[in-house]
Amino acid sequence: MLRHIVMLKMADEAEGATGAENAAEAKRRLEALTATIPEIQRLEVGIQALDDPGASDLALTVDVADEAALKTYAVHPDHQEVVAFIKKVVTERRVVDYFL
Repeated sequence: MLRHIVMLKMADEAEGATGAENAAEAKRRLEALTATIPEIQRLEVGIQALDDPGASDLALTVDVADEAALKTYAVHPDHQEVVAFIKKVVTERRVVDYFL
């Protein structure tokens, strides 16, 4: 199994919304992917709960079977729609992928 973790720092304001509003919208959109991308075995999205300016604002964890499944997930049109939104509202993105 392959675990894909993404951590995002939201812009203070983008697309007419606050960083907190965009984090909530990103969470909603990411969680909806489980209904349309069968390669997703597990998906969890968390929004930073504590006031820490050095922390990321949102963390995504996705488990898939292998690298091929991750590639399929990455190019899926529904995922690409979410990516397009996220690119508009984030200032920083960090990723790590590792095998369980």
